[in-house]
Amino acid sequence: MTPEEQLLRSREFVSRMRGRRTVRHFSDRDVDPELIENAILVASRAPSGANQQPWKFVVVRDHALKREIRLAAEEEERLSYGHRMPEEWLEALRPLGTDWHKEFLEIAPALIVVFREDYGLGEDGRRVKHYYVNESAGIASGFLLAALHFSGLATLTHTPSPMGFLSKVLDRPPNERPFLLIPVGYPADDAMVPSIGKKTLAEVMVIR
Repeated sequence: MTPEEQLLRSREFVSRMRGRRTVRHFSDRDVDPELIENAILVASRAPSGANQQPWKFVVVRDHALKREIRLAAEEEERLSYGHRMPEEWLEALRPLGTDWHKEFLEIAPALIVVFREDYGLGEDGRRVKHYYVNESAGIASGFLLAALHFSGLATLTHTPSPMGFLSKVLDRPPNERPFLLIPVGYPADDAMVPSIGKKTLAEVMVIR
C-alpha cells in the first residue's frame, strides 16, 4: 500500500470501531451463518503462544441449548449480584443498569462461546503443555469482536462467574475452559445503550 492508502484504511477502521457499542437488547432476527464463520476465521488468525492456537469457538443456535445456558447463567448471576460481588463492584456496574436477568442469551440468534485450551492432546493421548493461554485467547477474542462489528453485527461480552456450566451444557472436553460468552445478532428496534464515554488518546497513549 502507498502511505496514502495506509492512512485511508487506518482512518476508516478507526471510524468504524468508534461506532461499536455493547448491546443488551437484541432482535431475534437471524444472522447469516457465513458472517459468523468469517469472523471466527479472522479470530483463528490471531497470534498465540508458540503458535499453539489454544482456543475453540462453539457457535450455539439451538433454542433449547440457548435457554439452558440462560437459566444456568442467571442462577450464577443471581448469586453474584445477591452476595458474591463486593459493594465496590456493584457500584461500578450501577451506571450500566445491569442485573442478574440475562434474557439476551435466549433472544440473540447466536451465541459464540470462546473456550481456552489449557493443554493439548498428542496423538498418543499425552498432555501437551500450552503457553500463554489466557493472553492468546484474549487476543483472539479481540479479533473476533472487531470482525463481528466490521460485519455489521452487535455483540455483548458476557462473563458469568463461575462459567463451568458452559462446559457441561456444551459437552466440552476436560482440557477446555470457558473464557467468554458472546451473544451475536442485531439490536432490537428499541435497543437502549448507556451514555458512556471512552478515555481520550492522550489518556491511554504514552510516547517516550
